Amino acid sequence: MGVGGKFWDLLKPYARNEGFDFLRNKRVAIDLSFWIVQHETAIKASARKPHLRLTFFRTINLFSKFGAFPVFVIDGTPSPLKSQTRIARFYRFSGVELSSLPAAEDGVSVERNGAFLKCVQECVELLELLGMPVLKASGEAEALCAQLVAEGLVDACITSDSDAFLFGAECVIKCFRPNSKEPFECYRMSDIEAGLGLKRKQLIAISLLVGNDHNMNGVQGIGLETALRFVQTFSEDEIMNRLHEIGNNDTSPFQCNIESVDDLTPSSEGSSPKMRRSHCSFCGHPGSKRDHFKNSCGYCSGIDVGCKRKPEGFKCDCLSCDEGRKEKERKKQESWLTKVCTKIAVEPNFPNDEIIYMYLCDNHGSLTGKDGRCLSWESPKTEPLVDFLAFHQHWEPSYIRQRILPMLSTIFLRGMALHPVKSLLYGQYGFDSVDRVKIRNGHKFYVVRWKKAAYPLGSVAHTPSSEESDMQQEIIDVDEPVNLLDDLDVPKIHINGGCQFLLTDENMELVQAAFPEDVNRFLREKELKESRRKKTLGVRSEGTNEKLETPKSKGIQLNITEFYRSTKVQFQTLPEEDSAKDSDSQRQGTSKEKRKVLTPNFSKSVRRRLLFD
Repeated sequence: MGVGGKFWDLLKPYARNEGFDFLRNKRVAIDLSFWIVQHETAIKASARKPHLRLTFFRTINLFSKFGAFPVFVIDGTPSPLKSQTRIARFYRFSGVELSSLPAAEDGVSVERNGAFLKCVQECVELLELLGMPVLKASGEAEALCAQLVAEGLVDACITSDSDAFLFGAECVIKCFRPNSKEPFECYRMSDIEAGLGLKRKQLIAISLLVGNDHNMNGVQGIGLETALRFVQTFSEDEIMNRLHEIGNNDTSPFQCNIESVDDLTPSSEGSSPKMRRSHCSFCGHPGSKRDHFKNSCGYCSGIDVGCKRKPEGFKCDCLSCDEGRKEKERKKQESWLTKVCTKIAVEPNFPNDEIIYMYLCDNHGSLTGKDGRCLSWESPKTEPLVDFLAFHQHWEPSYIRQRILPMLSTIFLRGMALHPVKSLLYGQYGFDSVDRVKIRNGHKFYVVRWKKAAYPLGSVAHTPSSEESDMQQEIIDVDEPVNLLDDLDVPKIHINGGCQFLLTDENMELVQAAFPEDVNRFLREKELKESRRKKTLGVRSEGTNEKLETPKSKGIQLNITEFYRSTKVQFQTLPEEDSAKDSDSQRQGTSKEKRKVLTPNFSKSVRRRLLFD
């Protein structure tokens, strides 16, 4: 959830839709709980263990298609305040009166339900088999994600909890749409500061007023718009002190208001603005109507006699009126702030220092995994992974191996780009060539052709099992339908000339770095084919132009007289070709003479009948 009061709607105008390569070669921290619960309801009825399915496909998509390095973060033990808020939210959604809510015990935390914790543990086991780093936060997962961003260990975090900004996150990805030209809906703290004029402590103040994950109610009677307007009145350095002063009644709301609206007070040296001068009811400018009756006032200069009638909604801009409007706005602002401060002052234990400390703390968990190492990515443990998914998802081993191949090929190409050595993909396929360029969602890929290695007799090689040999089928039947959010670039396998080939979609820059000579050869061949095609099209266009230039071409529409005359000639005995041309020219001359003889007094239909009779 995060901050209450539809906080995401407040930030929505400052979101950016980032392109396909936004996370390429970047590290991104992921709130695993967010992935588990997102879209689970949509596919729960049609998929077995949707949390494993979503985690598996999205991790491969993020790693292979988008070229990112994911870091997964799981929640730790929730704080007592978070536990109490979670219980209160459950009571509210269940329709139970909050008055029956048991009182919170000091220092007592309530773990999440066992079913959810089991889902998290299964996803962690899956991610470790995929070679992804998994970190555990001391409290909130989004807090550790924000800490990773702040310390420069990752470049962004993926979460739907809006309080990630309160923990210090600079870049948050809220929506992840794999099948889109702009798959990432990204929020940057710099854009929020520029648009709303709010910084981290001011956002924390808003969350205290409207409610958050640690205090669901906030201040009674204050919504998001009121909280935003109130917080914008103060700077980031003074907002917390002001809240403490108002909450502790150390200063009256009116004194607080006077200091906070200095820009609205008049600039005159006097303690109060001057009395407003009388204004003409006709033109609206200073002076009486009698004085302006014969001679126009200085504000209506350029008119010979009298003043000009004031338009509807006219406002005088003289010094007296301007000071009066400022004084009126100042009193209005004071009255509004007094009401807000009164609501804050009656709220018990406001602001909660424990919540403020929790948001401003910079230590939310260990930055090392179970093995004691910091962020590190390993190759997938293929065989244990196949066994794990076959047991939990009831998938065929051939289907699993086919789906993890994009990740294996990405790791292989990255390794070849750093250390070019002669090796095989999955121990079976060697790089053969670049087949073609493929465009998907507006982004270009290289379709890479991998050739299955032929081992000489007596050599020790990996012998695929019967399940692995099933991978050679281009289409594999699966009981569960593939969700659009989980769509993968499934490798295609075919046989050509007795050799087995595997086709995968790979990033163009990665293939260029791994096999530069092969890519350059492909580009030269492509350029040569393009030049040949242009030459062929040029020759065809020249031949077409020659045909169009010949007389009586089929592409030229004949007029009605020529059309009917040519049909009559078909019933006559055709002489030699030269005589036919002469007769045609004679008939054309005769028709022209007939048209000249016909008088224009006849109608068009009559002239046509006379012409053919």
